[in-house]
Amino acid sequence: MKLIELHILQSFPVSCLNRDDVGAPKSATFGGVPRARLSSQCLKRAIREYAQDNLPEARFGGERTKLIVQPLAAALEKNGLEAKSAMEHATHIADKLAKLDAKSVKDGEVPQVGTLTFLAPSELEAIAAKVAELVKANPKVKDYEKKLDQFAKGAGLMDGADIALFGRMAASMPSLTLEGAAMFSHALSTHKTENDLDFFSAVDDRKPKGDDAGAGMIGTLEFNSAVYYRYAAVNLDLLFDEDHLGKLTTNERKKVVAAFIEATALAVPGARKNSMNASVPPSYVLGIYKEAGQPVQLINAFETPIRGTGLIAASCKALEEHLASLKTAWGITTTEEVIVPTAPLATLIEKLTSHVQ
Repeated sequence: MKLIELHILQSFPVSCLNRDDVGAPKSATFGGVPRARLSSQCLKRAIREYAQDNLPEARFGGERTKLIVQPLAAALEKNGLEAKSAMEHATHIADKLAKLDAKSVKDGEVPQVGTLTFLAPSELEAIAAKVAELVKANPKVKDYEKKLDQFAKGAGLMDGADIALFGRMAASMPSLTLEGAAMFSHALSTHKTENDLDFFSAVDDRKPKGDDAGAGMIGTLEFNSAVYYRYAAVNLDLLFDEDHLGKLTTNERKKVVAAFIEATALAVPGARKNSMNASVPPSYVLGIYKEAGQPVQLINAFETPIRGTGLIAASCKALEEHLASLKTAWGITTTEEVIVPTAPLATLIEKLTSHVQ
């Protein structure tokens, strides 16, 4: 397995980057003490959004949505079907791909499917083009549902790098299920972290000043601040097999991997980004390329929590010492290692992507 691994240490100030069911920052117990936590799901969404917004050449074009009927109808119209026929067949296709939500099927409204469906634009266009061709040959045809997965796979994931990296589960059409080539851990703080409370009050601007001194509203929000260890890796063999991005050229592949590295390093989850802005870059990024081997995260460097002041420096030292001990004990070998800020991020990306074929 050819692997690129990223080991990231990032110090976030007062923030609530990833909320639980009651709005508090997510947490976990590790090494016998509470830690701040960012879920892998949260991090992957932030990475997708960063790449879509900032790296248009990176092919992160997939959309995960229940609202697939309208895009399918538009694609069918683009391929020559009239609006009424396009909507009828789009609804039929959506039902076969992900089952329509019965509650959403109302007169005059575009129905939704019952589960989020992750499709690349190239897949959607391929399905629409083939269905339109069959319908124009026989307007009553509706038996194409058995071939929808073939239509999608015919186009591949040319503009669905995010699907290839993060994977897709399609319960109604298992043949479209795809194992993601990227691997993520839940980010954990390197030290003991407990949530704190922010008491806030709001003034009623129209309330006469002489009435009383009470606030118009009061409440509390939970937050924390922490140095997180984040781990991400990508299996290059899987990413570029025939079911993923095997059709891309070497240069196109390098752009995808470069975008993945940049977005993974720089993307910040968006929760409370205006009221508790936590937009800070990582303090430390170790990029590793392995010609062979298995993914190994370094979270056990912090099984004994870092204590005292200077948490970033102490975390960096603990991580590097733990990696050195793993190399000695288990014979772990690496082909390339680059550290930011010893080198700039651009150099890390250049050196790691030089191994992409």
